Amino acid sequence: MIATEVKKRDIRQLTQDEIKDFFVSIGEKPFRAKQVYEWLWKKSVKDFDQMTNISLPTREKLKEHFAINHIKVDEMQRSSDGTIKNAVKLHDGLVVESVLIPTDTRITACISSQVGCSLDCNFCATARLKRMRNLNPDEIYDQVVAIKEEGEHYFNRPLTNIVYMGMGEPLLNYKNVLKSIEMITSPEGLGMSPKRITLSTVGVPKMIKQLADDEVKFNLAVSLHSAIDESRSRMMPINERSNLAELADSLQYWYQKTKRKITFEYVVWRNINDDEKHAKALAKYCGKVASKVNIIEYNPIDDGEFQQADPAKLDMYKRILEEKGIIVNVRRSRGKDIDAACGQLANKS
Repeated sequence: MIATEVKKRDIRQLTQDEIKDFFVSIGEKPFRAKQVYEWLWKKSVKDFDQMTNISLPTREKLKEHFAINHIKVDEMQRSSDGTIKNAVKLHDGLVVESVLIPTDTRITACISSQVGCSLDCNFCATARLKRMRNLNPDEIYDQVVAIKEEGEHYFNRPLTNIVYMGMGEPLLNYKNVLKSIEMITSPEGLGMSPKRITLSTVGVPKMIKQLADDEVKFNLAVSLHSAIDESRSRMMPINERSNLAELADSLQYWYQKTKRKITFEYVVWRNINDDEKHAKALAKYCGKVASKVNIIEYNPIDDGEFQQADPAKLDMYKRILEEKGIIVNVRRSRGKDIDAACGQLANKS
């Protein structure tokens, strides 16, 4: 009879107190837990044998009971504009993508929170993948660490910003996303300021209110793309379940609780929302919510319905919004040549 191997627990799913309980149970000193926790998070080791201040017999005990399910950057692509895209292999063989976006003053990590997505936004490559599972907090954290190391290696600069704008809807992986941010901002982890982190959502009103109630300190961005219900529902089916009025209500609640402005992310498409009617509707909607707007250049994923608008249309939006006193930035996309730009992440590697 062949003995089946007992599945080892992912040690990074344990709290420091739970690791301490393990050490006590095997007759080890409780302070070992703090040492191991620091190796796992602050130093991001991938193997128990790298924990050099832990004795060999104790490391063997750890290996006997636990695994470190670390990610692996399976493929790295570099764009002509400096952008780096990582195909990240998870412990179960599934793959997600994350992106390093360099500018003169910033190194930004764009990271994924789910394998695939369940929201069916018609213009997004990730939406064409079925949602396979949520990422664990350590899998999200590891993407950030990988980009931090790439920023230091290729640009000789530290990581400055993190955006949860990769694959998946962060608010549908609420608990794990918040745990990952807790570790990214903790002195026991990367120690980054929450002000440098932005969570991007298509808009899940119930969960936006939950964020406000949980008194989170990071920033919130909403993929809007139309302030007309009929138009938005055609692009983003979630709008049929939670319309623009419900979304505005949740964003007003967010602002009342946090006093932090929302950023609306807004893509303009040719012959879909590139007219003054849509621009004026957006300006009116911004009047309901303390907000600013990023107009984003679209990156086509095929030759279908959604195509890049004429640059003059983006300028028209900017003019109409600024006439109403709304802060607006036009974002030119980066990493298009390696399918790393907004809406293009789809595991093609």
